[in-house]
Amino acid sequence: MQYIKLITSPVWVLAFALFSTFAHAEQQQFSLAHIDQGIDLDGELSEPHWQQATLIPLRYQNEPNEKGIPPVKTDAYIYEDGNYLYLGFVAYDNDPSQIRAALRDRDTLWSDDNVALMIDTFNDERTGYEFYVNPLGAQGDMRMTDTDGWTEDPSWDAIWDSAGQITDQGYTVEMRIPFTALRFPKNKADMTWGFALWRNYPRDVLYQLSNVGFDRDVKCSFCQFDKITGFNAMEPSKNIQLTPTLTALRNDVKEAVPGDWQNGDIETEAGLDLRWGISQDAVINATINPDFSQVETDSLELDVNTTYSIYYAEKRPFFLDGASYFKSSLFELLYTRTIAEPEIGAKITGKTDAHSYAFMYADDENTSLFLPTNQGSGFANLAEKSKSAVGRYQYDIGEQGTIGVMSTHREANDYHNTVLSVDGSYWFNQTDSVLYQVATSDTKNSAFLTDNYGLEKNQSDQAYKIEFAREKRDYKLLASYEDIGEDYRTDVGYQGKVDYKKVLLGGGQTWYLDASEMITEYSYNVDWDKTWAQDGSLLEEEYEGYIFLKGQLQSSLEFGLIHRNESYKDDFYNQNIGFIYGGFNPSKDLRITLYSEFGSKIDYSNEQLGDLFTLEPELTWDINDHWQLQLEHSYSRLDNPQGENVFTANLTDLRIYYKFNMRSMLKLILQFEDIDRNQNAYYFAVNHINRDYGSQLVYSYKINAQTLYYLGYSDKGYQDDSLKSIERDQRTFFTKLSYAWQL
Repeated sequence: MQYIKLITSPVWVLAFALFSTFAHAEQQQFSLAHIDQGIDLDGELSEPHWQQATLIPLRYQNEPNEKGIPPVKTDAYIYEDGNYLYLGFVAYDNDPSQIRAALRDRDTLWSDDNVALMIDTFNDERTGYEFYVNPLGAQGDMRMTDTDGWTEDPSWDAIWDSAGQITDQGYTVEMRIPFTALRFPKNKADMTWGFALWRNYPRDVLYQLSNVGFDRDVKCSFCQFDKITGFNAMEPSKNIQLTPTLTALRNDVKEAVPGDWQNGDIETEAGLDLRWGISQDAVINATINPDFSQVETDSLELDVNTTYSIYYAEKRPFFLDGASYFKSSLFELLYTRTIAEPEIGAKITGKTDAHSYAFMYADDENTSLFLPTNQGSGFANLAEKSKSAVGRYQYDIGEQGTIGVMSTHREANDYHNTVLSVDGSYWFNQTDSVLYQVATSDTKNSAFLTDNYGLEKNQSDQAYKIEFAREKRDYKLLASYEDIGEDYRTDVGYQGKVDYKKVLLGGGQTWYLDASEMITEYSYNVDWDKTWAQDGSLLEEEYEGYIFLKGQLQSSLEFGLIHRNESYKDDFYNQNIGFIYGGFNPSKDLRITLYSEFGSKIDYSNEQLGDLFTLEPELTWDINDHWQLQLEHSYSRLDNPQGENVFTANLTDLRIYYKFNMRSMLKLILQFEDIDRNQNAYYFAVNHINRDYGSQLVYSYKINAQTLYYLGYSDKGYQDDSLKSIERDQRTFFTKLSYAWQL
């Protein structure tokens, strides 16, 4: 858990009403070269005109030492030709044999050596883009925001090109980023963008190098970026992208298990996605009969002994493009995984000067609703079509503040849910900030919901939260208060718990040591929180503290204690839980992590206090440039007060990748869950054997994020007390082809 600072001065009330001008850290100013020549994208920087590009040396080390001297030299070259932004990196290395890199799928290069461009195209010091390349040319890209600390969204994908080569002196990288992939102010002949160039240099410790020397006493990062001016020769573009998609699949099932397969019919479906940049700063997305099938299986999580539904990240392209424009300060009012099977969808997202706006419409053939309480949550399915609309507007105040308005609406026959919200942030200075959000919801439940889930015909309620934070180099403080009404619902959002009021106070302190020390950084963090139901009854009081260490072999270790007094089904349970989380790299190709939790824990099924032990090891092994292996395992055991075992659960997720080259890959996923329940320890009938199995084999060929081909097979199976072994009962053969036409 990360804690940020709490403001304690009485002048805050006055400061909140005034705009402030930050004293920016020392910034370098650069002029962007314009060269009317492209490059052969081979990662060599062999074209003579690279020497005419703007040279930017990475002269700072920001991790582990603040504004330290880099252990290696890195030079970057940057220019534009009116259509593309070109970057070349020359990353020197005293021992190139230690370079960490492999052929990677998109957005999986984070543990490698890599270089990056971070760019704030609106120069508003709030939002921007990140483009990463490893020494072999693998790509990663993200959107990031900096309205209250640095947050990143790796689900964003752009279409751009890269290449890299390892040399006798280190490695070199070339990037070619089309301006059509970026959003920036329109109708400006000469622009200034904020930017930072970056190099991750993982050795015994992770070194992070940049042209910017970041001040850890300044909470914002964008406000410390260097500035580059130019971009006055950009050619106008239609900026239209059409992506037709064709999918074909066959689903086979077993009506009885064990039994024979019932082969399904081959189903083919064509769809079309449109992305139209109506200006440099506004984009329309539309989709007709889209393919929203998810090619890669979600990572599994143990859902035993929990009362809340598991959260899954969004992976579908239509929802990901421009997703950050729909994010509010503190509540997740749009959780697009609730829109499961749309036939059509459309949205517009954009930013003009200080004004950001977004609107989305989608229908849904399979309407699922999230129904939370203060004791747990679950899903309801209406088994009917619905329509959803979401709108958001945000205005940037001063240098860092924001204020936004957002509304969501979902409706079907005899049902609707509407939410209206106001949110924002304000920075008093470079370290102190406040976030706030107020929302109200109005719901009309259908007869299906009232009859099957006991809901009232009409529900309406409010929710609000405020969070004060202070973040300095050596310490962090946080204070927050939230109040979520009993009947508050966000049916296209994610609100995991309702009917409560919660206050939280927390903070921590950090010490930084030299990169050569065994321990390079250590810190402690503590917090206290207390939660009441809306009727005033106590739900939970919790104290938590932990110590964090960072050191050689890129190691980290976190260990702490939690004391929790929690109400469940009108009884209170005192729980004392210890936890340990750590990891290290014993070699450049191997990463091992381990999480363990132990102590007293509520047995929610049997409404009693038990003893829990959890162990979760993970291993990532780059066998060579082509083969990678990821193995995750979860072990959990719960015993009751009499010493009897209640359940023992094991979950294994194995993923094996073979990369033929940077575009072509074969991937095998094997997942196995085994929950062994002691029937004598339950107050109701349960299966002793609870096993689930799934596998997937997929070949993929990707030219870019939208032009790709998949061919695959997946199956699922299970075993309970009625079966002697795991029996497969579902299997699917599928293929998918999409091609992005850029006009």
